[in-house]
Amino acid sequence: MSEKVYKALNEQVGKEVFSAYLYLSMATYFDSIDLPGFAKWMKVQAKEELGHAMKIYDFLYERGSRVELPALEKPKATWKSPLEAFEAAYEHEKFITKSINTILELARKENDYATEQFLSWFVKEQVEEEAQTDIIVRKLKKLQDSPTGLYMLDRELGSRE
Repeated sequence: MSEKVYKALNEQVGKEVFSAYLYLSMATYFDSIDLPGFAKWMKVQAKEELGHAMKIYDFLYERGSRVELPALEKPKATWKSPLEAFEAAYEHEKFITKSINTILELARKENDYATEQFLSWFVKEQVEEEAQTDIIVRKLKKLQDSPTGLYMLDRELGSRE
């Protein structure tokens, strides 16, 4: 594995861990405004993001490299509304997609076929991640300020396993 690919994958481990940290912060926001279903959805998402970080972590070790964990910045802690929080989540997922695509382009340039193959799972996963958050954003926009609609969506999101 080239030094460039190695460095990019190490940075991606940090981005995935930060994603978990951000979603956990969003969960605390939702808990604080009495939306436990939204909070549960974000807690499940945080665990999933840690799983993504560990996939890359394990891949680096399988390739004979050592993981170097970067420092994490403090995530935002409050949002004006559930819609604003989910819009932020959607934008963050688009950022992660761009990051994965950049590493994939780098792996291709470096003729690193193993990393290219490994990243194919993440490419597919990011399509799902963006779609999930976008659907919730669209639902929240349709609800506008409906307390009943928000309650129903909270129940729906709380059923995520």
